[in-house]
Amino acid sequence: MAAPGLKTRLILASTSPRRRALLAAAGVEFELAGSGVEEERRTDEPAVDFALRMAEEKALAVSQRSGEALVLGADTVVECGGEILGKPRDHADAHRMLRALSGRFHVVVTAFALARGGRVAESRAISSRVRFRELGDEEIHAYIRTGEPMDKAGAYGVQGIGGFLVETVMGSPTAVVGLPLAETVALLEGAGFPLPWVRG
Repeated sequence: MAAPGLKTRLILASTSPRRRALLAAAGVEFELAGSGVEEERRTDEPAVDFALRMAEEKALAVSQRSGEALVLGADTVVECGGEILGKPRDHADAHRMLRALSGRFHVVVTAFALARGGRVAESRAISSRVRFRELGDEEIHAYIRTGEPMDKAGAYGVQGIGGFLVETVMGSPTAVVGLPLAETVALLEGAGFPLPWVRG
């Protein structure tokens, strides 16, 4: 815990502009720090286990150099038909992913972890089901040309231009974007982090 009179610091262990925007929109005050963790999946590692491990490793990497600050790490994984879809390697890979997602449900897993003093305090994974509408090849090519798919798991961003691809979201909309806000805020409250709209 922070010493009496000292404000608890929260560090978001992510360079994702989407997570940064979500946390800021919720009125949470935080700092930023990249974790430097390589996102490498182990052989046959399930999507939930992969996302949880990455979130914990990111939080730990920053926590180990951040004293008693609270550190929030997160990771998002897209799974379709048993295949985990990471960030596309190139335009052809993005096209393959979007074609696979067309007209189907897939699962988006976002895991988050809170660490302090070089130890993980808690971690959770939130799964949501997302259905794409049927996509034509020209739509897929046009979307890829925007550049938006290239830095996103599953090759799309529901909060941007890629919103036109999505027909249904069953679960947490913010988790699909990259951070489940309701669960994250509850975790921060449980850890004693002062939220600006809560008055004791």
